[in-house]
Amino acid sequence: MNIVKRLVVVPKLPPQLERLKELAYNIWWSWDPEGRQLFRRLDPDLWERTYHNPVHMLGSVSQDNLSALAEDEGYLSQLDRAWQRFRDYMDSSHRFSHREVEGQTFAYFSAEYGLTEGLPIYSGGLGVLSGDHMKAASDLGLPLVGVGLLYREGYFRQYLNADGWQQEFYPENDFYNMPVRRETQADGSPVVVEVDLPNALVKCNVWRIDVGRIPLYMLDTNHPDNAPEYRSITAQLYGGDSENRIRQEMVLGIGGFRALRALGKSPSVVHMNEGHAAFAGIERVHQIMVDKQVSFDVAMQVVRAGGCFTTHTPVPAGNDVFDLELIDKYMGHYYHKLGIGRDGFLALGRQDPGNPRETFCMTVLALKLSTHRNGVSKLHGEVSRDMWKRVWPQVPVAEVPITSITNGVHTRSWISNDLATLYDRYLGPRWILSPARMDIWNRVSSIPDTELWRAHERRRERLVAFARRRLREQRERRGASSREIAAADETLDPGILTICFARRFATYKRGTLLFRNPARLAQLLSDSKRPMQIIFAGKAHPRDGGGKELIREIVHQCRRSEFRNRIVFVEDYDMNVARYLLQGADIWLNTPLRPMEASGTSGMKAAANGALNLSIPDGWWVEGYQKINGWNIGSGETYPTRDEQDEVESNAIYELLEKEIIPTFYDRGPDRVPREWVRRMKSAVQTTGPVFSTSRMVQEYAGLFYFPAYEQYTRLAADELGRAKGVVDWLNRLRGQWHNVRIESIETTAGAEIAVGESLSVRARVHLGALTPGDVRVEAVYGPLDGKGQLIRSKVLFLQSEGDMQDGRQTFSGTVQFRNSGQQGFMVRVLANHEDVLCSWDTGLVVWAQ
Repeated sequence: MNIVKRLVVVPKLPPQLERLKELAYNIWWSWDPEGRQLFRRLDPDLWERTYHNPVHMLGSVSQDNLSALAEDEGYLSQLDRAWQRFRDYMDSSHRFSHREVEGQTFAYFSAEYGLTEGLPIYSGGLGVLSGDHMKAASDLGLPLVGVGLLYREGYFRQYLNADGWQQEFYPENDFYNMPVRRETQADGSPVVVEVDLPNALVKCNVWRIDVGRIPLYMLDTNHPDNAPEYRSITAQLYGGDSENRIRQEMVLGIGGFRALRALGKSPSVVHMNEGHAAFAGIERVHQIMVDKQVSFDVAMQVVRAGGCFTTHTPVPAGNDVFDLELIDKYMGHYYHKLGIGRDGFLALGRQDPGNPRETFCMTVLALKLSTHRNGVSKLHGEVSRDMWKRVWPQVPVAEVPITSITNGVHTRSWISNDLATLYDRYLGPRWILSPARMDIWNRVSSIPDTELWRAHERRRERLVAFARRRLREQRERRGASSREIAAADETLDPGILTICFARRFATYKRGTLLFRNPARLAQLLSDSKRPMQIIFAGKAHPRDGGGKELIREIVHQCRRSEFRNRIVFVEDYDMNVARYLLQGADIWLNTPLRPMEASGTSGMKAAANGALNLSIPDGWWVEGYQKINGWNIGSGETYPTRDEQDEVESNAIYELLEKEIIPTFYDRGPDRVPREWVRRMKSAVQTTGPVFSTSRMVQEYAGLFYFPAYEQYTRLAADELGRAKGVVDWLNRLRGQWHNVRIESIETTAGAEIAVGESLSVRARVHLGALTPGDVRVEAVYGPLDGKGQLIRSKVLFLQSEGDMQDGRQTFSGTVQFRNSGQQGFMVRVLANHEDVLCSWDTGLVVWAQ
């Protein structure tokens, strides 16, 4: 059938309720409790059926309900309060004032965003982090815009068959019934951008999601002019094969950057969150070349200066890699556009540019298109430096230019209303306005133990009620007997120690580690005086058979007679399920193989709600563990085999449960309040609340990345890219002369021994040839030596030039002071040095003393 006309039907609201429409279309309501309550009050059952989607709800609620509420003075008063708070938030003059960036735009690219369960366009931690990043940027008034993909089917919904094997289904997202709106031009026509794919120009719709004060622009390829194979590019998050993945990443990076330009935005800083978005840098280089009529090398200097990159994956296999045939097919037209040929382009995605067999890695591309690079925890920063050291082959691992900014969570989005009420009363409103301030969170100690414990008990009761309801629905869906369905109401106990394990099911996360010794676990679960229970939730990637097998094993364990009613698996893990678990858990369990957890954020959310972490010392917990705020499973030891690792660490869990956790939880006074446990709860909130918040995290990104990148980009782009051209000329000159640079001699004042605190003079004679001392930086690198004679915990001293050059030679000198005893050493090196090159290592020009 031919569609004669397309139109959008919008909700019809009484005039008194018209403001609900604007509230519904801004995700601000998702982290404002009164905002959420406004929509829930319209029809509580419908609120649940529409999956907390206010736009869908406004179009579905009965006119009778709307008419009644339009005359309800209490509801109208609540609407007035929420509206005024929303307007105060949106109109606030507060802007991130680290430096003046009026009129500037920082662009954040991510393949997924977890904003609310009513927008199912995320898969897990990466997406939720991106969503929390947007929310915190809005709170802080940062000039940020987001760019992503709007998936028609999103990520899969999960259910388990009778055998416990994960099944997936993909309900279609109706964007016209979601808090998403088409971007339009001045004449009202929709904004559409095109991406060049083989034999086709693929059209991309551009949508907008308002996240407080931050616009998030989303692209989808379901355009009627596209062929079916291209309309499905953005059908599923991480769906399809490698060919569809490269198409998605081209739409995200290339299409996303073109969308910003079509909307009149020219970002000075581009932040690529994971390698999925790296093609944005390629398109940015090309646009500068076209706009300014400059070479690839000049444009690359500017793009790298304004480029930021965050890697989240601590294992090489988790990084996107494409075969060369796919790169040739999809990106080959850029070889000529950029003027660098095939080899030059492929070198951008290779750790070893000279290896013709190496595939093309998106992480390597992102590393080479940025100057500011980071892992997402201190430990992950160390792992990342070791993983990607071959990109900078002459750089010591400790100095590989990848730093770390530890992840955080948007506190207000994850705190339970019960706890928020206590925080309002005892911490004051600043815990929302300034969530990174330590002094505010220290006031948690003033909350009476009884009040905090009763609030937590209510949350555990709600968690158990929710788990029972979901378990009943799961059994009904699988066609269980009426007796089995009714038994769901007897599962779990709202008054006992509750452990939660909820995350993506990958084999390295070891979701079944607790079942290593079933008899010992059964004894802990069924203790008549001090019992405990466990709630599991999580999804495995559709193509991860190992992860699915873990889920299946847990489901089978749940059915054992000794575990029944004490262990449950809640299907279809998402942000809604997560909130119930995070807010109601007593213990948040995390058992990854170290160091494979880059950061993890669920434990941060649980801790902010007063749950105690029981975790392998990996990811963020290496920084977060303070002895009184949870428990470490081991001390980060590594054993020869996986089986031995599992055996030792599962026994450590049992030991902690038997000797510390369970006794502490059940040690009650006459008022039935576990005083020591509550003291630990307060410590968990105080030590994690201010430190592991996205407010702190985004401020770090702004101070360490965005503003320095903005200043460097602005400097290089000024005067028709004059300084960028100067850098390229300087680099070409140095590369032509660098073969002449050598360290001819090193003189020191010390013998074989030196006393602690004494100084050691170093003089290095360097042959520079036609270069000048201003072209280089000569450094002494010194510190203790390990058993292999390698420097550890090294320090760097800049050596100063002495007098005039003679015969192309210059002497550089300085004084090193050793403050610790033991075997020490030093080395001398020469690096290229220019005021407009932030990272000397990126030049590839370095000479070490032989």
